[in-house]
Amino acid sequence: MNDIAAESANVLWFLPTHGDGRYLGTSLGARDVTLRYLSQIAEAADELGYFGVLLPTGRSCEDSWIVASALAPRTRRLRFLVAVRPGLQSPAVAARMTATLDRLSEGRLLINVVTGGDPLENKGDGVFLSHDERYAETDEFLQVYSRLLAGEEVDFNGKYIQIEKGKLLYPPHQQPAPPLYFGGSSEIGQDIAARTVQKYLTWGEPPAQVASKIAGMRERAKAYGRKISFGIRLHVIVRETASEAWDAANDLIKYVDEKTIAEAQKAFARMDSVGQQRMTVLHGGERSKLEISPNLWAGVGLVRGGAGTALVGDPDTVAERMREYMRAGVDTFILSGYPHLEEAYRFAELVLPRLPLSAGTHAPHAASAHRGPFGEMVGNTFAPQDRRVSAS
Repeated sequence: MNDIAAESANVLWFLPTHGDGRYLGTSLGARDVTLRYLSQIAEAADELGYFGVLLPTGRSCEDSWIVASALAPRTRRLRFLVAVRPGLQSPAVAARMTATLDRLSEGRLLINVVTGGDPLENKGDGVFLSHDERYAETDEFLQVYSRLLAGEEVDFNGKYIQIEKGKLLYPPHQQPAPPLYFGGSSEIGQDIAARTVQKYLTWGEPPAQVASKIAGMRERAKAYGRKISFGIRLHVIVRETASEAWDAANDLIKYVDEKTIAEAQKAFARMDSVGQQRMTVLHGGERSKLEISPNLWAGVGLVRGGAGTALVGDPDTVAERMREYMRAGVDTFILSGYPHLEEAYRFAELVLPRLPLSAGTHAPHAASAHRGPFGEMVGNTFAPQDRRVSAS
């Protein structure tokens, strides 16, 4: 194993606070986002051994801090990757929120730093800064936020943020602070990440592109005397055979028509996010070019912003594709699948046992005599054996 590859990985799932369903681009089979449904997903992820869950942010989502606060008491080990939003929160208020939720969850908070990539949405939230100005504000925000969480009294007079005698009275559970996750593909975004965060995130580009991005980020961090780790955001469509998986992928977008694609791509085109631009280029809004790399399918990105690619295949193939990213240095996978409740089980049962997992992520326990109807006793005296045969 070289010193670039990740020897083990943590796997997080996704809480669909913007909605869920069986198909993209239609209300058919859609599910309401309720506390009961989100609780089912979070509790399943906790029971199945996922390291944590990502909560999205933006005007199409329920507020991630409130959702995480509601779900933390309903789970035991699950970590919550929650967004701080420079420009929408002051660093002092964000630090207090961070310390409080981290304490109340006994150290199960992870922080996702989000600058916002949709100018129209930003203006609706009162943010009128350009792309680079938002990142410059993020830079100032993180300086103040991190110092407050570290217990310092802070005086800061920047272009965007001013604070006098800022102080956090109650420290977070994790010391010196919950780890920072950050995704940014622009030059200024990557520079800030190299100087400040613990985990750099990328969306699901082909392995060669991800490897190149990671190599560049390693060099940037090294120039600042730092080391950072890497994560990737992907969807997954895994079934017991490859043909079933590809059928499921095609089924997911079977109600997506050309008008829906055109409207979605128009919305994505207005965004100034470099990461979103890189996602869009992978498929160009064309149905004919969706497998952009072996088993990497861009169909989700036809109508969904942000993460737009999915790993598609049988369990062994999907696990091998994930190991390919690990060889490039990825040690954290943030995954999702439709519908999110069923897919959390499917992926955990079919793929997690095939991966070299870190201590924070645990594959589901093998079925015992009292674990559900498929492991029930036979003839009231003995448990059945696993009689599956290899697809090969």
